[in-house]
Amino acid sequence: MEKKELLSTPVVPIDIKAFDAGPILEAMGKTAFQARNLYRAAEIYLKMLEDDAAVILTLAGSLVSAGQGLIIHDLIRKGLVDAIVATGANIVDQDFFEALGHRHYQGDPKADDETLRRLWIDRIYDTYIDEEELRHTDYTIAEIANSLEPRPYSSREFIWHMGRYLAERGLGEKSIVRAAYEEGVPIFVPAFSDSSAGFGLVYHQVKNPKAHVTIDSVADFRELTEIKLKAGTTGLVMLGGGVPKNFAQDIVVAAEVLGHPVEMHKYAIQITVADERDGGLSGSTLSEAQSWGKVDAALSQMVFAEATLAFPLLASYVYHRAPMRAKRRYTDLFTQEVPA
Repeated sequence: MEKKELLSTPVVPIDIKAFDAGPILEAMGKTAFQARNLYRAAEIYLKMLEDDAAVILTLAGSLVSAGQGLIIHDLIRKGLVDAIVATGANIVDQDFFEALGHRHYQGDPKADDETLRRLWIDRIYDTYIDEEELRHTDYTIAEIANSLEPRPYSSREFIWHMGRYLAERGLGEKSIVRAAYEEGVPIFVPAFSDSSAGFGLVYHQVKNPKAHVTIDSVADFRELTEIKLKAGTTGLVMLGGGVPKNFAQDIVVAAEVLGHPVEMHKYAIQITVADERDGGLSGSTLSEAQSWGKVDAALSQMVFAEATLAFPLLASYVYHRAPMRAKRRYTDLFTQEVPA
């Protein structure tokens, strides 16, 4: 098959504004297993908002490429997310990539990967990405870095510049990065270089060996901890696990290390397919996190389900029932020097 034929059916993002999942979730709440767990998770998310807790959303896995990006955009625009911790893949390779005008395409999980490699098509299970378009994303990251003062930046700060880049050019109207920039929602990517951002920054540093941009992941940790100190009561909405999950949980301990007695995350929900039995972080229970002083397990819920099945239902339920709340604009905290 020709490349054009393989890249012919775009992934269409789910629009939670177009439907209300309330009736199905309420019915699921009267059943059992993960159906009932998902309903309870939705109720806990609503309680976070009713309590005016700061909501930290964590994103792992491959979500935007699978049509979940518009959901996150809509939650940001409605003020239902106050900070985000994510993988570089979701924010750079997928969201920023689409904001530049590129698409993800429906593919075949049993495709001939040797043929795909020859055609410069990358595969994420049953979705395709044009590698030539990804290279455009890499070079755009380098272009942004070239425009900045050569010094260390937190990933949050660099992503803010990515959002400004999109807004100034009228790009990515429905992107997470642009929405977060405009709504004052900070995005943290602790493993920033593990993405197209990494390729772009390597290119930037090689071309500018004596004066270049670097990413300070410790600054990420400090800044997110400052948000915890400012917010007080916090809740976690976690899709998948990995670095984003642990990073968001750890800010409670970081605040204590700095001498600030803070409460554990009062609310926490996680959608994951990982298993807890191997001791891995992605499947570790929220009850286990309580032993570390990170999460209060009383208002927490694990949902063992694949995110593209569960997240649209949960998000639609909350979107159509959420109370009005003021947007916190935590990005504005960092317009001045952070106090010691």
